[in-house]
Amino acid sequence: MNIDRIMQELTLEEKASLCSGADFWHTKAVERLDIPGIMVSDGPHGLRKNKDIAHDPNEAIEAVCFPTACATACSFDRTLLESIGKAMGDQCRHENVSVVLGPGCNIKRSPLCGRNFEYFSEDPYLAGQLAAAHIKGVQSRGVGTSLKHFACNNQEHRRMSVSAEVSERALREIYLVPFETAVKDSKPWTVMCSYNRINGVYSSENKMLLTDILRGEWGFGGLVMSDWGAVNDRVEGVKAGLDLEMPSSWGKNDKKIVEAVRAGELSEKDLDKCVRRVLELVEKAAANAAPDTVWDKEKDHVLARRLAGECMVLLKNDEDILPLDGGEKIAFIGKFAEQPRYQGGGSSHINSFKVTSALDAAKEYADVSYAPGFPLDKDETDEKLLSEALQAAAAADKAVIFAGLPDSFEFEGFDRRSMKIPSCQLKLIEEVCKVNPNTVVVLHNGAPIELPFVAQVKGILECYLAGQAAGGAVCDILFGKVNPSGKLAETFPKKLSDNPSYLNFPGEGDRVNYAEDLFVGYRYYDRKQLEPLFPFGYGLSYTTFEYSDLRLSHSEIDDDRILTAEVTVTNTGKRAGKEVVQLYVSDKESSVIRPVKELKGFEKVELKPGESKKVVFRLDRRAFAYYEPAISDWFVEYGEFEILIGASSADIRLRDSVYVNSAARLPVKFTLNSTFGDIKACPDSMKILGGVLKHSRSVEEAADPHRDGEDDEMLVGIGDETPLRSIISFIDDPQVTSQRMQAALDELNELIASQQ
Repeated sequence: MNIDRIMQELTLEEKASLCSGADFWHTKAVERLDIPGIMVSDGPHGLRKNKDIAHDPNEAIEAVCFPTACATACSFDRTLLESIGKAMGDQCRHENVSVVLGPGCNIKRSPLCGRNFEYFSEDPYLAGQLAAAHIKGVQSRGVGTSLKHFACNNQEHRRMSVSAEVSERALREIYLVPFETAVKDSKPWTVMCSYNRINGVYSSENKMLLTDILRGEWGFGGLVMSDWGAVNDRVEGVKAGLDLEMPSSWGKNDKKIVEAVRAGELSEKDLDKCVRRVLELVEKAAANAAPDTVWDKEKDHVLARRLAGECMVLLKNDEDILPLDGGEKIAFIGKFAEQPRYQGGGSSHINSFKVTSALDAAKEYADVSYAPGFPLDKDETDEKLLSEALQAAAAADKAVIFAGLPDSFEFEGFDRRSMKIPSCQLKLIEEVCKVNPNTVVVLHNGAPIELPFVAQVKGILECYLAGQAAGGAVCDILFGKVNPSGKLAETFPKKLSDNPSYLNFPGEGDRVNYAEDLFVGYRYYDRKQLEPLFPFGYGLSYTTFEYSDLRLSHSEIDDDRILTAEVTVTNTGKRAGKEVVQLYVSDKESSVIRPVKELKGFEKVELKPGESKKVVFRLDRRAFAYYEPAISDWFVEYGEFEILIGASSADIRLRDSVYVNSAARLPVKFTLNSTFGDIKACPDSMKILGGVLKHSRSVEEAADPHRDGEDDEMLVGIGDETPLRSIISFIDDPQVTSQRMQAALDELNELIASQQ
């Protein structure tokens, strides 16, 4: 495809037409210039391709549903995400799909967000790393991805119009980081803008987001498309850098583009940029098409089961109640044992070609009894089902209850109203525990839930939504074939009101205030010293691990030096297992508010009993930085930082320190409203200002580093907080004037500027 020639031959109307879809899933073709249309399809944990003969966009072919993002994030395993991506890529090639819509890497700000099951984590570093790995896997097969939803799509309530009111630091440090990492590390073919507004501006027409940051700062060279129906003003979208509107607007917005160009309201050069990027995507898709690619669904089902076993999190295992012994009398209780909830509802819903339930998979290990326990279609206790369940539990050595959230509780398009599971399930768990103290609960949910029964049961296995082979993976863990190795990618609070977004979710009217700012997830619980139910990064194993011998490559680093952290991990138990080693960075003393610690590295290591392995992390300058609005860039303060190695955010096993000797300094400009404490902290300040302030005994005492005494401390405290303009007014001396002080400040500011 000769794009330069095509650009010269396209009419204005044809250019405009290429900037919107032909229908729900295809881009437009221009036959006279041999420009084909390409197909995009929903993902990212399975192919949701529309049937060729279907008029309903939700009528999809049979496919394979892999574990969803809420589950795969708990693997803390880049290789696992890449494996899913590769399988997805092959499926797309077989079905002639050019771009799969995903992954989603929005931050889990609140556990109530109805779409949390499609997102990875509350932590931006983890979310970005896993999204990048997934993209690499898909695109290694010659199929594009659409990284979504850019940005701040953290709720479903009024998702098409709400404005996320977020500070610049929180936007940069929390909500944009996953996208930045994925764009820079894996170069997705496309990025999908979100529905919502950010600080009042729709994402689909947000030039700062789509052009200045995405293309200008991060170097993105691909296409930007809208979420389905996310366009507010198509002409403003073209100006901002929105290349492709999806789905079709049936010519309505194409006409607006043409009229705007002819009226001089839209530059044709801006339109050409969008058209060229559409053509580049079409050309890339055509070059990589391979519809003869084999798609072995059964093989992918086996893969889905293996991967699901890597994601599930063992939350509790008192008295080593797990793994189960196949020779014991075991009762499976709960409808989810027979009909597992393994995916969320909405645009990512997969028409699975088969589903393995735990009840079916248990036959590989034991002869279990079964009782449904509760209905799925309503939250009402069925006394007959409850009675049957209690009889089964009482007759068993161990009872395993399969509980969680039904489809009606979690679905794209609306947010949950609470963190509670159905009351009929809670009653079932309570009553079963009365007749059988050896009770285990297996959870099926896409986000954190309240667990009022945590003290009553001996075991809890968090499955999340683990794909169509979830039942097999559950049994593999319950019966010990697979050692659980998942770790929570989000904090489980004890109750909803503990969550940092509680007072500001989902907002008022058409605005939501991100008042918790930087303190999302574990950052908040750390800062508040508030103990959650289960912390970020937490997960048990059937074996034990010991951490030792933390070594840092340097005790002091500068802006250009990479710090290497090396730690030894040993399997001290009797079973082979995998451990997720987590590295956090903590700024010991900062001039700005920062989280207590932040995840900056993780590795998953597999160990045989008694085996030791070294895990190595590499930290660059960015690992120590925060975003400084004053310079519109990332900034590293000089000083001491702690390197923390842990098994979770709350279980730090080893620590050491490094001194960061950064040459960068923030621009400082003192004014008459600067406090005396600010001024005197600057080197040479008192030499310059001394001529003005020498007549004031109180100022001289406040500047004296050798002062002591209770009265002096009070004097110093008051003085340090006082603006210079007030100090001037306190001094009864005609020589101490605002003019003289301003002249001294000008001299000081010039000195500081010359040193930067």
